[in-house]
Amino acid sequence: MQELGATREWYEVVASTQDRALELARAGAEEGTRVVARRQTAGRGRLDHRWESPGGGLHLSIVLASSDRPTGLLPVALGAMLAEALGRRSRSPLAVKWPNDVLAWAPGAPSRKLAGILVDRVSSPRLGSAAVAGIGVNVSVDPSLYPPELRPRIVGLSELVHPAPSLYEVERAVVQAALTSASRLRTADGRGQMLALCRRHLWGIGRRAWVDGRPVGRIVALDDDGALWVQEGAERVAIRAGDLRVEEAS
Repeated sequence: MQELGATREWYEVVASTQDRALELARAGAEEGTRVVARRQTAGRGRLDHRWESPGGGLHLSIVLASSDRPTGLLPVALGAMLAEALGRRSRSPLAVKWPNDVLAWAPGAPSRKLAGILVDRVSSPRLGSAAVAGIGVNVSVDPSLYPPELRPRIVGLSELVHPAPSLYEVERAVVQAALTSASRLRTADGRGQMLALCRRHLWGIGRRAWVDGRPVGRIVALDDDGALWVQEGAERVAIRAGDLRVEEAS
């Protein structure tokens, strides 16, 4: 596993850290190579959603060595590692909303998104199979910079941690979480450790869920390969892709 000294590209403004990191991975970048930007003009999330990228947030994509197994567990594992690391100083508990969001929550209040993760997999002449993880963390972002419909659903670390960490402190935590997650998922023992962590931080167990606007039942478990198990009556189904919404009141 490479340390934080691996190649780092930094931009004041870039179209997409993910697209640039994918270029580097295809060209043979070493594990830990990362692209960081103050702002993105064409950031993207899962399912081609636009990734809002105002100044004051961390926008980072990192190249990771990947096992031959499907990468469905990687975004959940990375989210769980972030929830563990950032949650140590947070005034609110942190959880992972399947498959790729880190949420802050409090009893009786709606959950709010703190971080989002996007994982792409590519062939690499150096690593064989590489995963590129794009991570966005709301650190000290002015809420007025987000579209009005997003503001009630987003929280920054500056609201949860006092004093607020610097962008570089958050970057170090994110890089370490990404490298550790990818490394552990490449071994049987490490994979077991990450599964336990993911299940401990999984948001929504016992709550009703909708996928792509369709009700699918209650969330009951996380599969060993990262699929989400939901149950309606006696029927249990594994959800492997889609836009998940979870009820706020249990």
